[in-house]
Amino acid sequence: MKTPTLTGNRIRKYLAEGKRFDGRGPDEFREIVIETGVLKNGDGSARVKIGKTEVLVGIKMAMGTPYPDSQDKGTMMVTTELLPLSSPRFEYGPPKFPSIELARVIDRGIRESNFIDFSKLCVEVGEKVWTVFIDIYTINDDGNIMDAAGIAAVAALKNAKMPKFDKEEGKVLYGELTENPLPLKKDVTIPITIHQVGDNFLVDPTREEEDLSETRVTIGSNSKGIISSMQKAELKSLSIKEFEGILDLSEKVNKDVLKKIEKSLK
Repeated sequence: MKTPTLTGNRIRKYLAEGKRFDGRGPDEFREIVIETGVLKNGDGSARVKIGKTEVLVGIKMAMGTPYPDSQDKGTMMVTTELLPLSSPRFEYGPPKFPSIELARVIDRGIRESNFIDFSKLCVEVGEKVWTVFIDIYTINDDGNIMDAAGIAAVAALKNAKMPKFDKEEGKVLYGELTENPLPLKKDVTIPITIHQVGDNFLVDPTREEEDLSETRVTIGSNSKGIISSMQKAELKSLSIKEFEGILDLSEKVNKDVLKKIEKSLK
């Protein structure tokens, strides 16, 4: 258990009564705002705000060579910049563990859900395929960067257009986009992160709530309840009963969140 403070003790007391400082229930998200097409030079982009937490995601397409074990499929790379302007806890320099973890969790959620049809990103088998670069930038951190980044990545992918490619010259006409969207699945998969504070579970924590988290489980799933990825963090272990409760809560919240954002993701 993390060292209690006066505020921390009040948060724990409220949660034990099924309450939170901002009036939400343990299973409720803050207001979600999604803007797309916010970067002039990106092939796709999105800004997502969850409460005061804000994340920006840009998509860039480039031509490259396929991986040896998937000669007929495109590739993807996810990077994260935890900018110091978003929190005094973040520093300039080489990526640290939180940045690497965030990128890997978002990567796994998108990749394992098959949200992108990589087979349709092949231009020439064994020679040329499209690579999708997903760049995540934190603008303000007031808790739950993980889910904000996951939603923003999906929104940016849905906003993206394929660049023009000159087959005769064999080169990409950078800066010129077609009207063709990326080949994406209809079912949207987003991450929902469940935190445990004491004996209580909650979603979308504020920074003060997140600082009290003893266990964190991020589950990538769609509205049908199909799970494609899962990541546990922090040291506290979970019982089978607790984990079953997390799965049920994740499924319920996923459907609620997708309903809130479905208009923005069309």
